[in-house]
Amino acid sequence: MVKITEAEFITSAQNITQALPQDLSEIAVLGRSNVGKSSFINSITNRKNLAKSSSTPGKTRLINFFDITFDCTGEKFQARLVDLPGFGYAKVSKTEKYAWQKSLSEFITDRSAIRLFILLQDARHPNMPIDKDVKEYLLSIKKGDQEILEVFTKADKLNQKGKSALKKVSPNALLISNLKKTGIQQISDKVFEKLFLKRCSDG
Repeated sequence: MVKITEAEFITSAQNITQALPQDLSEIAVLGRSNVGKSSFINSITNRKNLAKSSSTPGKTRLINFFDITFDCTGEKFQARLVDLPGFGYAKVSKTEKYAWQKSLSEFITDRSAIRLFILLQDARHPNMPIDKDVKEYLLSIKKGDQEILEVFTKADKLNQKGKSALKKVSPNALLISNLKKTGIQQISDKVFEKLFLKRCSDG
C-alpha cells in the first residue's frame, strides 16, 4: 500500500515565469471553486492544514507548489503537487479574469513536467457545463505522456441511488469523501501507478 509520508509547501507563483524548475514529475489539481480542492489535498497528503481554504471561493489566484514523498514498501518516490486556482466563481473584472485565465492556460499548456491532471468535480452536480469545458480543454492540450484522472468529491452527500446514477454517467468515476476519508487510498494508489508506471504491490 502506497503512502504519502512527507508533504511540504514550497512556494506560490502568479504565472509560469515564477514557477519552480521542472525537476520533478507533477500532479496538477484543478476544479471549480468550492469543489473541495484544499480539503482533497489535505486528505491525500494526510495533513490537516497543508492547503489553506479561502473564506471567499475563487479568491485564491496563485499556483501553489508542494513537494511530496510516496513510500512504497520502504522505497521513496519524489513528486510535486501543483494546486491550481479554482475556476468559475471569482467576482472580478473581466480584464482581471482574462489575465488570470490566460496565465493559467499558459501554465497548463506549457508545463511539460505535469504527468497527471486531477480534475475534481462535485458528485452532486456531475457534468456541469464548466466541468465539461475544462475536461475537453485538457483533452485537447494534453501530451502523450499526460493523463487525466476524474475525481468526484462530496460522495458522502449521495445515497446509493445517486452513486449508481453517477456511475452510469461516468463509469470510471472515482468517488471520494474528504469528510469521511473514503476513497482517498484508492486515489493515492491510482496517482502513484500513473505517475511512476508501477503498482506499489510490485515493491
